[in-house]
Amino acid sequence: MILPFRRRRRAPYAKRVLVPFTGGELDPTVLNASIRIARAEEATLVPAYLIVTPLEFALDAPMHQQVVVAMPLLEAVENAALKAGVPVDARIESGRTPIHALQRLWDVERFDRIVVPAPPAGEPGFAPRDLLWILTHAPSETVILRPQPDGAAAEEPAGALAL
Repeated sequence: MILPFRRRRRAPYAKRVLVPFTGGELDPTVLNASIRIARAEEATLVPAYLIVTPLEFALDAPMHQQVVVAMPLLEAVENAALKAGVPVDARIESGRTPIHALQRLWDVERFDRIVVPAPPAGEPGFAPRDLLWILTHAPSETVILRPQPDGAAAEEPAGALAL
C-alpha cells in the first residue's frame, strides 16, 4: 500500500534585521530607522556590537573592558525596541577588525535585512572602505544610513518613533 505524500507544515521563519555597530553608541537616527524597518517587516531586531580583538590576544580571548562598554549600549537598544513592540535578540561578536567580526556573524546566522550606520567623518564606526566591503559582500538586502553630520535631527514623519 502506498501512502499519499504529505507535506509537513513548517513553522514560519522569523525575519531578522541585523544592526551591526562598533566603537560607540548607535546613532538615534539609525536606531529609529532600524526599529521602524523591523516593525514594518514584523521582524526581530538583532543589534550586534562588534569587538576588535588585537593580534596580541587569541581571537577567543575574553575582552572584558569592551564587553563592559557593549552591554549598556545593547540594553539601550533593547529598551527602545521593546517600547516600540519590536522583539530583540542582541549579539556581541569579536574579530580582528569590525569586518572580520561581521563576517564571523554572517557565517553562522541568517539575516533578512542589514542596517549599517555610516558615521560622520572622524567619528568611530565603520570606515568608508568597510562600508564598500559590506555593500559588495552582504548576504542580504543592505541599507547604509548616515545621519546628518551636524547632529541635527531630520524632521520625523508623523507617527515616527521618538527616543
